[in-house]
Amino acid sequence: MEEKGYPNIMTIEQAAEYLQLSSKSIRKLIERKELKASKVTSVWRIKKEDIEEYLEQNANK
Repeated sequence: MEEKGYPNIMTIEQAAEYLQLSSKSIRKLIERKELKASKVTSVWRIKKEDIEEYLEQNANK
């Protein structure tokens, strides 16, 4: 089910807004392989379910 305002597949900028982080922080998470992402042509795409998984794995750390 798609939450209003956020698609199921997001750009770095959309993921940053969703998590209330900077785009630079999202890129670092991807580079450190802490957040799953796929590169489509030259643009990163992040599944909303992978963002939710990241949040679950990092809850109360």
